[in-house]
Amino acid sequence: MFGGLAHVAPYNRRDLSRLVRGASHHARPGPRMSLTDRIRKQFEESAELKRDAAQALAAPIATAVERITAALASDRKILVCGNGGSAADSQHLAAELVGRYERERPELAAIALTTDTSILTAVANDYTFEQVFARQVRALGREGDVLVAISTSGNSPNVVAAVEVARERDLVVVALTGRGGGRIATMLGEQDVNLCVPHERTARIQEVHLLILHCLCDGIDASLLGDE
Repeated sequence: MFGGLAHVAPYNRRDLSRLVRGASHHARPGPRMSLTDRIRKQFEESAELKRDAAQALAAPIATAVERITAALASDRKILVCGNGGSAADSQHLAAELVGRYERERPELAAIALTTDTSILTAVANDYTFEQVFARQVRALGREGDVLVAISTSGNSPNVVAAVEVARERDLVVVALTGRGGGRIATMLGEQDVNLCVPHERTARIQEVHLLILHCLCDGIDASLLGDE
């Protein structure tokens, strides 16, 4: 969810103090929602979306599990990319696969493309930030590998560029998106899977993305080890 404020001047401590003091003067008229009610509303909205997403996404998630499991069984690897909170999700998924999710099993080949600061800064400096994932996919990706591409909008330029390279090199793409899927949704082929969260708000989309990642991990374990 990080991002969206890149062009906003940073606040200093005095600015923040004025902001806090002025909040009460700019409050909307009428009774204010209590902080407790506001927090409860967040939980309720998240739960409602997850129920809706379960209906829409259970079958596509199962397909994604099949694609990923087939790749791993064929000695292929999983590449994962995203920005900000989606970068953290990328690392989370890779860690669950290389380490373990909930059951003991052999290590699974997965690489988060978000972690090597030397590669990221070299490519961003020498080319553009748009190429930080694409060049890694071109260098590391092989036919039959899977790219898990995470973008809440489906329009992140560097994730779009990575998907373009993945399609060129015959990788399977599993996209985690929201807001209708954006540009990424228009790029996918028959072998690819778009797990598009039916919501507009970044925070809610990310919450469902995390649940999707856990569903993928659980499904992979069940496929490899059997139901528990």
